[in-house]
Amino acid sequence: MPDLTLLLALTAMLLAIGAFVGVLAGMLGVGGGIVLVPAFFYAFQTLGYGGPQLMQICLATSLATIMVTSARSVLSHNRKGAVEWYVLRTWAPGIAVGAVLGVIVAAALRSGTLQVIFGVLALCVGLYLLLGRTSWRLGHVMPGTLLRTLLSPVVGFLSVLMGIGGGSFGVPLMTLHGISMHRAVATAAGFGAAIAVPSVIAFLLVDVAPQGRPPLTVGAVNLPAFVIVIAMTMLTAPVGVRLAHGMDAVLLRRVFGAFLMLIALNMLRKALGW
Repeated sequence: MPDLTLLLALTAMLLAIGAFVGVLAGMLGVGGGIVLVPAFFYAFQTLGYGGPQLMQICLATSLATIMVTSARSVLSHNRKGAVEWYVLRTWAPGIAVGAVLGVIVAAALRSGTLQVIFGVLALCVGLYLLLGRTSWRLGHVMPGTLLRTLLSPVVGFLSVLMGIGGGSFGVPLMTLHGISMHRAVATAAGFGAAIAVPSVIAFLLVDVAPQGRPPLTVGAVNLPAFVIVIAMTMLTAPVGVRLAHGMDAVLLRRVFGAFLMLIALNMLRKALGW
């Protein structure tokens, strides 16, 4: 049985993480996975939980929260008629296949390797947020059947290796092909569900060694972290929405991009032992 003091410290850290991610999601309209994964990692590691599969637990638990938040988000956007259902229907199957492949690969990798992958991909996302322009275009319509068949599994695969939903890769993909930011964010919420549901089912079947594993972890999903973060994000997301109305959206995006790059660099530093 874990020490009561340790459990209380873990609970306090998870409450703080969930509150912060909820505010961030409300302010920026992004999923919390890209912040949750490093936050879970540092929280678990600080409290003495670790081992070669710690990153798998962080990825799986982050995706479990996304399973709930993305479903809630896409229903909310659908009520406003903002979801591009044709894009979602045609891209979701390939994304789901890529997500399952991502779990298979993630389960076979050591925690340090997954840290490096997360750091490199998060740097790319941060750079896009920091330097990207809404006027950039690769085309005026979404890719056709052949390119979609190739790209959709890549979106799911990379998202699972980062423990994130569909926004970080799906939104740039859609806006670069002529879909407005608002509709891209709405549709990417559906991408998140296509990523999270099959990957969480697969992660529940992953065998994680009990040594160094946080308490109440089923497969690779930590149940207390999942429940606490979901509860806190539901409470604090409206606060973030209210804050966002008083801020410049472009500046907010740039600040978050810089913040994300710092998180990525710190993850890479730890993975490389610096």
